[in-house]
Amino acid sequence: MNAVSSPPETAQGRGYAGRALLASVLGYAMDGFDLLILGFMLPAIAADLHLSSTQAGSLVTWTLVGAVAGGVIFGMLGDYFGRVRVLAWTILVFAVFTGLCALAQGYADLLVYRTMAGIGLGGEFGIGMTLVAEAWPAAQRARVSSYVGLGWQLGVLAAALLTPLLLPVIGWRGMFAVGLLPAVVSFFVRRRVEEPLLFTERAKRAGHDAALAPRAPIKRLIADARTARTSLGVVILCSVQNFGYYGLMIWLPGYLSKAFGYSLTKSGLWTAATVAGMAAGIWLFGVAADRFGRKPAFLFYQAGAVVTVFVYSQLATPFALLVGGMVMGAFVNGMIGGYGALISELYPTEARATAQNVLFNIGRAVGGFGPVTVGALAARYSFTAALGMLASIYVLDILATLFLIPERRGAALE
Repeated sequence: MNAVSSPPETAQGRGYAGRALLASVLGYAMDGFDLLILGFMLPAIAADLHLSSTQAGSLVTWTLVGAVAGGVIFGMLGDYFGRVRVLAWTILVFAVFTGLCALAQGYADLLVYRTMAGIGLGGEFGIGMTLVAEAWPAAQRARVSSYVGLGWQLGVLAAALLTPLLLPVIGWRGMFAVGLLPAVVSFFVRRRVEEPLLFTERAKRAGHDAALAPRAPIKRLIADARTARTSLGVVILCSVQNFGYYGLMIWLPGYLSKAFGYSLTKSGLWTAATVAGMAAGIWLFGVAADRFGRKPAFLFYQAGAVVTVFVYSQLATPFALLVGGMVMGAFVNGMIGGYGALISELYPTEARATAQNVLFNIGRAVGGFGPVTVGALAARYSFTAALGMLASIYVLDILATLFLIPERRGAALE
């Protein structure tokens, strides 16, 4: 009797798949933790280093600029040298330069450290998504990818709980020193998680050493007209996702405070409810995408975002805002649970990490204009009008999903 070989993504076993998932979740959790604690610490940093409000704000901006650059750089390196190796590099770069922030003597060196930390931070999402997609079976691909998306929310939650306790005790320099801990995770990744067979077998078939990959993987994103259309569609999805998320989360506390007179504590409670809804939405998206398909899940959530963001702008009572925020959060950010599986199934192994990081980080760059746009509309018209604009952008998402994105649920990874 001939032996039946297992697919590469299942041949390494559940133990390996679990370790790959843990490494990826921890990497993305660090992203969320770092960005949120930076927001908490800006007033203390500005006071200690005598920074202007513009200089303080630019620390966040340049962290995100670094993240976009890091996503592109490390995405391609992940296809050349391997997912696990490069994931460890991204975590190590992030940890070292976050730790160096504790030694900053002024604006210039702190800006350099934050930008470099952002470069490491930006590579983790796409590399982690690729690793998980290649380690788990097709029937669970979207569900486990959603767990990586939940890593961000776990990091945000940890920052929200720990920063008020630690910052008064160890100060902002001590908080940055805590950022060296991810170096331990980098060690765990390199020692306990090996490269997925899908990557190593492809490299061997191509006649290369397992550490190498084909040239110019970024060209595979526009290899032909059909692939270029798909890449355009994914960029639109990622751009709307990030634009809506940052536009909403940056201005939601201010909207609640100005429109309803909420205190900072009460605004934080309502914002936390929205984040809780986002976490639930991410998990449910993964379940739905595995059961019903990628496109149906995206279309349902996109339509839900149109409706819930618009409805939220019309709410006026505390209870309605609390419940409405949770429901809106589920639809607005839940879709991040599907990008890992969607992009992994659309691109071949030699360009998968590049696709994950380049396309998502283009969307992250576009999303950086979300807070600026919402703020400008709110200043000229009202927050209600700004939220209405946010609702309308998901119509573009729906059109891109319908006409540019193919359905590949459960497909064997090439």
